[in-house]
Amino acid sequence: MIWLVLLALSGPQTPPDPGARAFQRCAACHSLREDARSPAPSLGGVVGRRAGSVRSFAYSDAMRAAGRRGLVWDEATLERFLADPEAVVPGTDMPYQGGSAAERATVIDWLRRRR
Repeated sequence: MIWLVLLALSGPQTPPDPGARAFQRCAACHSLREDARSPAPSLGGVVGRRAGSVRSFAYSDAMRAAGRRGLVWDEATLERFLADPEAVVPGTDMPYQGGSAAERATVIDWLRRRR
């Protein structure tokens, strides 16, 4: 009975954000904080950012070269990269391919909203 009172007092429950839930896979290696000590670069503000440009991260030669060639992480480039990292940046250290097209779109939209 007391749990009903506690539940009522806790207010309306907000459903979890699908993007935040989908990002949990990414969060195993990536953070949204630039100063975080993560095995992969921060994804905070990634949409619109030049590849290989987070100062606090030691990128692979391939990713630094892609940035020097002008690769910018827009929605279309992120979609292609998450679907097949090696096709977009040959020699990348990114070991993961990002699930289904719907999952990738959800994560990319969520990251876009975190500029």
